[in-house]
Amino acid sequence: MALFTEMEISDDILKSLEQMGFETATAIQTLAIPVALSGRDLIGQAQTGTGKTVAFAIPMVQKVVPTADPIQGLILTPTRELCIQVAEEVLKVGSEKGVRVLAIYGGQDIERQIRALRNRPQVIVATPGRLLDHMNRRTIRLNAVHTVVLDEADEMLDMGFIEDIEAILGACPEDRQTLLFSATMKPGVQNLAKKFMKDFEMVAVKTQEMTVPTIEQVYYEVNEGQKLDVLTRLLDIQNPELAIVFGRTKRRVDELTRALQTRGYLADGLHGDLSQRQRDNVMAKFREGALEVLVATDVAARGLDVSGVTHVFNFDIPQDMDSYVHRIGRTGRAGKTGIASTFVSPREMEHLRAIERFAKRKINRQPLPSFTEARVGKQKIAMEQLLDESRGSDLSGIRMLAEELLQQQDSVSLVSAAIKLLTKNTKEVPIKLTAEQPLRIRRTSQSSGPGRSDRGPGGRSDRRTDRRSGPSAYARGARTERRGRHGSGSDAPYRSRPH
Repeated sequence: MALFTEMEISDDILKSLEQMGFETATAIQTLAIPVALSGRDLIGQAQTGTGKTVAFAIPMVQKVVPTADPIQGLILTPTRELCIQVAEEVLKVGSEKGVRVLAIYGGQDIERQIRALRNRPQVIVATPGRLLDHMNRRTIRLNAVHTVVLDEADEMLDMGFIEDIEAILGACPEDRQTLLFSATMKPGVQNLAKKFMKDFEMVAVKTQEMTVPTIEQVYYEVNEGQKLDVLTRLLDIQNPELAIVFGRTKRRVDELTRALQTRGYLADGLHGDLSQRQRDNVMAKFREGALEVLVATDVAARGLDVSGVTHVFNFDIPQDMDSYVHRIGRTGRAGKTGIASTFVSPREMEHLRAIERFAKRKINRQPLPSFTEARVGKQKIAMEQLLDESRGSDLSGIRMLAEELLQQQDSVSLVSAAIKLLTKNTKEVPIKLTAEQPLRIRRTSQSSGPGRSDRGPGGRSDRRTDRRSGPSAYARGARTERRGRHGSGSDAPYRSRPH
């Protein structure tokens, strides 16, 4: 780890970093920033949540000429949410320098974006489909771009963006600097680098850090019909500040969200069938703490960067090894601790072992929580709330009332009643969820881990629910729809993909 002041970073950016509360660089920042500042092309491999955005934002912002109007920096991201979050972070890094940043993504009115482009942003953060729309309309020109960043490159390739990326890079100057960041280094990512990057240097966080050490990883061996009870009991016992629950399909997300709401939890769902306004509303509530639990599909949750997520629950074991890394990376961020719990059926144990081998981390088994443990857990939480209030609040105004109550009732009964009133009111209402088929390992040469899962009739991935089979068919369908529907107001993968 290094201090930012020890790097060749300009004073205005250092001031911005100070305002952001950053002093010490993370591992990927320590490795990547000096290389990127030297002007060389770079591949950076590190898990989500390790500070990749700042790692590429600093070199890009440092090269921007604030008095020049053309677009000088371009950042490509796979999803709308990540696009918005990256734009906000780059804007903060460039605040003291006065760098203008604009997010361009599908789901937002394209005419509104065209009006925003009149402010002449110097850095564009974009999803590939919407950026191509603008390029075809000639509302965005990339002829002056000196730095291009491919963020979450593995995800963009998985989502079928390869042709779009190639078209975009082909429109940028050949002498640009290209920075590629990815959580995993699949063959497609390597091929992309060889084709569009020159004399690049690769830096990577150590393999053993593929999953962040501050995340406690556990699993529960549980049958499909028990999952909901186990989840709600863990929520009662562990009392997470913010929790994300991952389901395999949009149907699962909808059913599980309704089930949690019925049982008394502040929960909402996130998947690709929601409009952009609905997605924004859900995320706003989650960030503000108005929700306890966010239920999401893999792709809908890509790129989410919400501080304070203490727990991640894999209600359905992830389809592949990379998804596991991305999922649990939602917690344990910025050096904080987190807990990642995975629900595994007996038939999915081999899949779990493959994840362990890929992540190079032992996932510890935990006993199933009981109804009694959940009840006691809620009561302990109420007791802690009562103690915290008694220690930290000015109670002088109600002490007379308390003394009057003590004359009418003994102290133990009163405290017991207070704990009962404060105990969270959740109930194990009988609810049956539609079963998902268990996942099984299938060895494949395309996998970056020891294996990927078969996709059974009920275990079909949310990202593959069109009628074609396999990622290549999906990518072809997405590209066909992009070519036929440019300018329709949303990013292509969200039009063609049912979630």
